[in-house]
Amino acid sequence: MNNKFDALKDDDSGDHDQNEENSTQKDGEKEKTERDRSQSSSKRKVEQFWRFYSHMVRPGDLTGHSDFHLFKEGIKPMWEDDANKNGGKWIIRLRKGLASRCWENLILAMLGEQFMVGEEICGAVVSVRFQEDIISIWNKTASDQATTARIRDTLRRVLNLPPNTIMEYKTHTDSIKAWEEFHGLVNSSGR
Repeated sequence: MNNKFDALKDDDSGDHDQNEENSTQKDGEKEKTERDRSQSSSKRKVEQFWRFYSHMVRPGDLTGHSDFHLFKEGIKPMWEDDANKNGGKWIIRLRKGLASRCWENLILAMLGEQFMVGEEICGAVVSVRFQEDIISIWNKTASDQATTARIRDTLRRVLNLPPNTIMEYKTHTDSIKAWEEFHGLVNSSGR
């Protein structure tokens, strides 16, 4: 009897259905236990985050030029980071007064995995500026148009953006080129 199915081959007792039902029930209980454990772990992470977040200054309360970065553990908020280098970001420019609500909705959506794109989300940034505020969400793969579209649509929904809101997607490669050109490191022909 090498596995649990060998025991059933020679058994003529008629208890096959009972054995299969017990096995299926045990598998279902094991899956439920694993799911409960995962949900409990996620709940603890959200509670830990909320304890920290509840003491932070909100973006709308900042003055001057400030940035908040919230990235997954091990990912730096840099274009050159391995997780970011082939990716990009959705950028939304907000009129003053909206950043705090939008930032909170965005990070809660990220923590709650509402984007449903697996490990594709790297992090988010809110940039407070003099005349406007900017929110961006960074992802790993700029070339995956279906995923970037799903992120855009989820972002529009969780931030409750009006249909006419302008959203810009920019690859990190393009951001690097623009930065280098701005700082005179290369000319516009790429040299």
